[in-house]
Amino acid sequence: MNTSRGALDREPAVRSLVLPPGGQRRSLRLAGLPKPVARAREFTGTALADWAWPTSDQGRDIVLLVAELVANALLHANGPLELVLDARPGRLRVEVSDGSAVMPEPRLPHRPGVPGGHGLFIVQQTADHWGAEPYGTGKRVWAEITPLVDPSP
Repeated sequence: MNTSRGALDREPAVRSLVLPPGGQRRSLRLAGLPKPVARAREFTGTALADWAWPTSDQGRDIVLLVAELVANALLHANGPLELVLDARPGRLRVEVSDGSAVMPEPRLPHRPGVPGGHGLFIVQQTADHWGAEPYGTGKRVWAEITPLVDPSP
């Protein structure tokens, strides 16, 4: 499964992330941790700060996206196993793995006034591309984001 946000394409960043040559990959084992969503949010915020992510608004969106992916694994797949943040010049890939082989499917139509069913909608609206693939005995749900340019001087 692989999807793109064609209607909401973003302009490429003109400022690079602060990364070592070749980028950086960070991972956080979530299996068995208490409060995995909170831990994933903190881990992601720290990584984005270390990488001097170009805009704080987009940084908040990325933390929300990570929280949604981890929460979905918690609610629908017996818990997340690992969070991976893979930053390269021009893109960030977020991956959350879990032990369920059931692939995620957005609830359609999206109904904003009804409780539940909003996680993948948020992922679709926040990520430039997202998808899911088999991983071990479960799956990995991923999303990719292109850094935006900070409008402030």
